[in-house]
Amino acid sequence: MRIGVYPGSFDPVTNGHMDIVERSVGLFDRLIVAVAKNAQKKPLFSVEERVEILKNVLKKYPNIVVDTFDGLTVTYALQQGAIAIVRGLRAFSDFENEFIFALTNKKLAPDLETVYLMTRAEYSFISSTTVKEVASFKGSLSGMVPEIVAQKIQDKYGYGK
Repeated sequence: MRIGVYPGSFDPVTNGHMDIVERSVGLFDRLIVAVAKNAQKKPLFSVEERVEILKNVLKKYPNIVVDTFDGLTVTYALQQGAIAIVRGLRAFSDFENEFIFALTNKKLAPDLETVYLMTRAEYSFISSTTVKEVASFKGSLSGMVPEIVAQKIQDKYGYGK
């Protein structure tokens, strides 16, 4: 079985994340969307909330599993029997950091590949940080996140429907 791991904080999941999922799901027999537990970040949504949101927006994909992990992504991927880690790239600045991570992962796990997908142009400006900033000023999240995610964010910021 070909297993891929798409790791991230997904705080919140954006249309850019969804684009990468939709384009990578067919590359693997199983795609694990893995929510990182990062104690150093102050999240908008708890890990449990992010898992619930992801399960909701990804329910149409029978070969996707949503999970959580802490520690090194490469260690988690190996524990899951993955053949690849999936990463999305928005801009050249993303590539520099991702290149370093990929080299480190290759050193730690020589048989584990890293697969990069360029985010579609219409999503290249979207980041979870940008979404949270727009939401904090009650701006429109249209086109930035799935509708159900927009509602959850608006509820968090106190301006939901």
